[in-house]
Amino acid sequence: MTAMTAEELLARRGGQPLKVLIVDDEEQVRNVLRDFCLSSSLFTVTTAAGGAEAINIVRKYDFDLVTIDLVMPEVSGIDAIETIRRQKPHLPVVIITGNATDRLIAEVGRFGNCRVMHKPVGIEQFLDELIEIAEEKC
Repeated sequence: MTAMTAEELLARRGGQPLKVLIVDDEEQVRNVLRDFCLSSSLFTVTTAAGGAEAINIVRKYDFDLVTIDLVMPEVSGIDAIETIRRQKPHLPVVIITGNATDRLIAEVGRFGNCRVMHKPVGIEQFLDELIEIAEEKC
Protein backbone atom coordinates (compact mmCIF):
# COMPACT_ATOMS: atom_id res chain seq x y z
CA MET A 1 0.00 0.00 0.00
CA THR A 2 1.36 3.43 -0.89
CA ALA A 3 1.33 6.17 1.67
CA MET A 4 -1.75 8.36 1.64
CA THR A 5 -1.53 12.10 1.58
CA ALA A 6 -2.91 14.01 4.55
CA GLU A 7 -5.87 15.06 2.40
CA GLU A 8 -6.66 11.46 1.39
CA LEU A 9 -6.43 10.32 4.99
CA LEU A 10 -8.65 13.16 6.16
CA ALA A 11 -11.21 12.23 3.48
CA ARG A 12 -11.05 8.58 4.54
CA ARG A 13 -11.76 9.69 8.12
CA GLY A 14 -14.86 11.55 6.96
CA GLY A 15 -13.19 14.91 7.39
CA GLN A 16 -12.44 14.23 11.07
CA PRO A 17 -8.90 15.26 12.00
CA LEU A 18 -6.74 13.04 14.18
CA LYS A 19 -6.72 14.05 17.83
CA VAL A 20 -3.13 14.11 19.08
CA LEU A 21 -1.90 14.57 22.64
CA ILE A 22 1.68 15.88 22.84
CA VAL A 23 3.42 15.34 26.20
CA ASP A 24 6.80 16.86 26.99
CA ASP A 25 8.13 18.71 30.01
CA GLU A 26 9.95 21.18 27.74
CA GLU A 27 7.58 23.91 26.55
CA GLN A 28 9.65 24.63 23.44
CA VAL A 29 9.50 20.97 22.35
CA ARG A 30 5.72 20.86 22.94
CA ASN A 31 5.27 24.01 20.91
CA VAL A 32 7.42 22.82 18.00
CA LEU A 33 5.64 19.45 17.80
CA ARG A 34 2.27 21.20 18.11
CA ASP A 35 3.21 23.56 15.28
CA PHE A 36 4.34 20.59 13.16
CA CYS A 37 0.90 19.04 13.59
CA LEU A 38 -0.96 22.27 12.99
CA SER A 39 0.87 22.75 9.68
CA SER A 40 -1.58 20.14 8.37
CA SER A 41 -5.37 20.10 8.51
CA LEU A 42 -5.10 16.43 9.48
CA PHE A 43 -4.49 17.07 13.19
CA THR A 44 -5.97 18.75 16.22
CA VAL A 45 -3.62 19.03 19.18
CA THR A 46 -3.76 19.05 22.95
CA THR A 47 -0.56 19.43 24.96
CA ALA A 48 0.49 18.32 28.43
CA ALA A 49 3.54 19.44 30.40
CA GLY A 50 4.09 16.12 32.16
CA GLY A 51 3.02 12.56 32.78
CA ALA A 52 0.46 13.29 35.51
CA GLU A 53 -1.28 15.89 33.35
CA ALA A 54 -1.28 13.48 30.40
CA ILE A 55 -2.88 10.73 32.47
CA ASN A 56 -5.67 13.08 33.57
CA ILE A 57 -6.28 14.33 30.03
CA VAL A 58 -6.41 10.81 28.56
CA ARG A 59 -8.82 9.79 31.31
CA LYS A 60 -11.21 12.59 30.27
CA TYR A 61 -10.84 12.73 26.48
CA ASP A 62 -10.36 10.44 23.50
CA PHE A 63 -7.28 10.69 21.31
CA ASP A 64 -6.11 8.93 18.16
CA LEU A 65 -2.50 8.93 19.35
CA VAL A 66 -0.15 10.26 21.99
CA THR A 67 3.42 11.50 21.66
CA ILE A 68 5.38 11.46 24.90
CA ASP A 69 8.87 12.09 26.21
CA LEU A 70 10.31 9.35 28.42
CA VAL A 71 12.48 11.36 30.78
CA MET A 72 10.33 13.84 32.71
CA PRO A 73 10.24 14.90 36.36
CA GLU A 74 7.58 13.66 38.77
CA VAL A 75 5.71 11.12 36.58
CA SER A 76 8.04 9.66 33.95
CA GLY A 77 6.95 8.84 30.45
CA ILE A 78 7.19 5.14 31.26
CA ASP A 79 4.90 5.48 34.27
CA ALA A 80 2.48 7.60 32.24
CA ILE A 81 2.42 5.09 29.37
CA GLU A 82 1.77 2.25 31.81
CA THR A 83 -1.22 4.09 33.29
CA ILE A 84 -2.51 5.19 29.89
CA ARG A 85 -2.28 1.58 28.66
CA ARG A 86 -4.54 0.48 31.52
CA GLN A 87 -7.07 3.18 30.61
CA LYS A 88 -6.90 2.82 26.81
CA PRO A 89 -4.91 -0.26 25.81
CA HIS A 90 -5.09 0.27 22.04
CA LEU A 91 -4.10 3.94 21.99
CA PRO A 92 -0.96 4.31 19.81
CA VAL A 93 1.99 5.99 21.52
CA VAL A 94 5.00 7.63 19.87
CA ILE A 95 7.90 8.14 22.24
CA ILE A 96 9.98 11.16 21.35
CA THR A 97 13.13 11.22 23.41
CA GLY A 98 16.51 12.86 23.37
CA ASN A 99 18.31 11.14 26.19
CA ALA A 100 16.71 7.81 26.93
CA THR A 101 19.01 4.86 27.44
CA ASP A 102 18.68 1.63 25.48
CA ARG A 103 17.41 0.05 28.69
CA LEU A 104 14.57 2.58 28.96
CA ILE A 105 13.60 2.12 25.33
CA ALA A 106 13.68 -1.67 25.74
CA GLU A 107 11.46 -1.34 28.81
CA VAL A 108 8.89 0.51 26.71
CA GLY A 109 8.72 -2.47 24.35
CA ARG A 110 6.70 -4.37 26.93
CA PHE A 111 3.78 -2.01 26.37
CA GLY A 112 3.43 -2.86 22.69
CA ASN A 113 2.00 -0.46 20.11
CA CYS A 114 4.76 2.08 20.86
CA ARG A 115 7.17 3.65 18.42
CA VAL A 116 10.33 5.53 19.28
CA MET A 117 11.71 8.67 17.62
CA HIS A 118 14.91 10.38 18.74
CA LYS A 119 15.22 14.13 19.18
CA PRO A 120 15.78 16.27 17.28
CA VAL A 121 12.83 15.29 15.12
CA GLY A 122 12.30 16.89 11.72
CA ILE A 123 8.86 17.96 10.57
CA GLU A 124 8.67 15.49 7.67
CA GLN A 125 9.84 12.55 9.77
CA PHE A 126 7.37 13.46 12.54
CA LEU A 127 4.37 13.96 10.27
CA ASP A 128 5.18 10.83 8.24
CA GLU A 129 5.21 8.78 11.46
CA LEU A 130 1.87 10.17 12.62
CA ILE A 131 0.29 9.68 9.19
CA GLU A 132 1.55 6.09 9.08
CA ILE A 133 -0.09 5.41 12.44
CA ALA A 134 -3.30 7.04 11.23
CA GLU A 135 -3.29 4.87 8.10
CA GLU A 136 -3.04 1.77 10.25
CA LYS A 137 -6.10 2.88 12.22
CA CYS A 138 -8.21 3.32 9.05
